[in-house]
Amino acid sequence: MSLAPRPVLLVKSGGAAALPEWRASFAEFAPGLELEVRAWEDAEVDPASVHYALVWQPESGRLAGYPNLKAIISSAAGVDHILADPHLPDLPIVRMVTPETQQRMAEFTLMSSLMLLKDMPRIIAQQARCEWTEFSTARTARETRVGVLGLGALGLAAAHMHARIGFETAGWARSPRNEAGLACYAGAAQLPDFLARTDILICLLPETDDTRHLINAELMRQLPRGAAIINVGRGSHVRMPDLLAALDQGQISGAVLDVFDEEPLPPGAAAWRHPRILVTPHAGATPSRRERARQAAVAISAVQAGLTPPHLYDRQRGY
Repeated sequence: MSLAPRPVLLVKSGGAAALPEWRASFAEFAPGLELEVRAWEDAEVDPASVHYALVWQPESGRLAGYPNLKAIISSAAGVDHILADPHLPDLPIVRMVTPETQQRMAEFTLMSSLMLLKDMPRIIAQQARCEWTEFSTARTARETRVGVLGLGALGLAAAHMHARIGFETAGWARSPRNEAGLACYAGAAQLPDFLARTDILICLLPETDDTRHLINAELMRQLPRGAAIINVGRGSHVRMPDLLAALDQGQISGAVLDVFDEEPLPPGAAAWRHPRILVTPHAGATPSRRERARQAAVAISAVQAGLTPPHLYDRQRGY
């Protein structure tokens, strides 16, 4: 009697060159699952054998071609790159949120806040001109109020790390939260008060209809003059013409932008050239492949056991 073929986990992240690392990591973390890890580009994979897909920006319609697919696992915390597929099958989608992701995002946002606090855009511009001009900045971290938009796992990690080094830190969420050591605001009614006390605004919201272009001229007018913005949520959160105008007018003093509506950011985009914007290439919180394999193995084990995997995308809530 021939043995049934092993279920295939199809991976679209890092290309074929990353396949040996993915296989080694899944062998480490999921030996009992008996998965066959195959590359997305592998034309010899039988579509009926594919039970799981770990993906980043899958082509439209491709996931619908696997009749026995049980779950889709995002290679990143966001899932909009999956939801963009108009032919997406109605299957569980798991977000890639790990302890390493939380640590990396907290570190990245803290770095960004300190760079804005110390006026790194000016320092970079001076170096480009070979200009040595000494200057001092107005405040220390202890005199600076940070506000985190979005108190999910990543937002909380960022908020707590800022608080630990002395920033006066608060957070805002759609619904009320109670977090030790963190001032929490909730809902549309409390958003103006949250913005009024925020010198550095960090956006870590999910992409929903309500959050698209949330960071617009009206919102930025509610921040103290000279406030700064860090966007590590989604590119759609920022109305870019409004941000550029606010920077030119001095309402906003600087911005770190890690996510954009179009990625890679086109060479002609204004953000590349604006002297008060630091552009980073979606580098905020990408965990190692080993860490992503560990988390994916947890999700697959839960699905196999008939349980709800952690960080399951909720279509009703939009995250």
